[in-house]
Amino acid sequence: MAKSNNQKPSNGSNLDFEAQLWAAADKMRGHMDASEYKHVALGLIFLKYISDAFEEKREQLLFGYADPKSEWFIKDEPDRSKAAENRDEYLAANVFWLPPEARWHTIKAKAKSPEIGKVIDDAMGAIERENPTLKGVLPRDYARPSLDKVRLGGLVDIISNIGFNESAAKSKDVLGRVYEYFLGKFASAEGKGGGEFYTPQCVVQLLVLMLEPYKGRVFDPCSGSGGMFVQSEKFVEEHGGRLGDIAVYGQESNYTTWKLARMNLAIRGIDANLGPRNADSFR
Repeated sequence: MAKSNNQKPSNGSNLDFEAQLWAAADKMRGHMDASEYKHVALGLIFLKYISDAFEEKREQLLFGYADPKSEWFIKDEPDRSKAAENRDEYLAANVFWLPPEARWHTIKAKAKSPEIGKVIDDAMGAIERENPTLKGVLPRDYARPSLDKVRLGGLVDIISNIGFNESAAKSKDVLGRVYEYFLGKFASAEGKGGGEFYTPQCVVQLLVLMLEPYKGRVFDPCSGSGGMFVQSEKFVEEHGGRLGDIAVYGQESNYTTWKLARMNLAIRGIDANLGPRNADSFR
């Protein structure tokens, strides 16, 4: 079942993938300023991504529990479902544990409800409670009166059709790539330059190759969405090292971008010290 989903052509190219995400953000624009609605869209994209990763792991567990030849075989179906809710199985696989109210199918089911904003806020709060590394990072203002709930529900529906459960998508700097793509689009929508510039991935890759960060510390004083750290970890792994062989430190002046970097690194299991707040200098 999952295999057939991976073969859908709509998710097969970067252009289609990014164009769908832009359509998702633009869906709810209305009279909202571009600098505001991009935060809403990115928060939902992150939620969809980690929910897909959770469901993929859950399906793997259930498959193993249902296989009589497996050492993890469980005879009764109710017991299988209960075992699949063991948070340790997800943490061991570097997957965020999501309580039922924070899973995407719950959000999707409430897309047409006038309470959709509160449902999303509650989901974000539950994720932060269950995953300390995300505390204070996720957006939690979807219930605000100024946010059109019909448009928000439409955005949920569009994002529901974008699949993040492909292994190829997981291996890429998803949030960073999306943010970089959105930046130009949002600047165009606003009719002015956004005032922020992000180093192209090819330049970051070249810098990492020159630095050769096999071990030690990597510090980026203008860390943006964390692309330098992602590429550094990839360099280590490609040269026979392990995740964690380097210590990651960074700072970012923009509050929203600082939160994006923390989300971006969190989904990759990169333990980074970006300071307790944005624009923070290390002591």
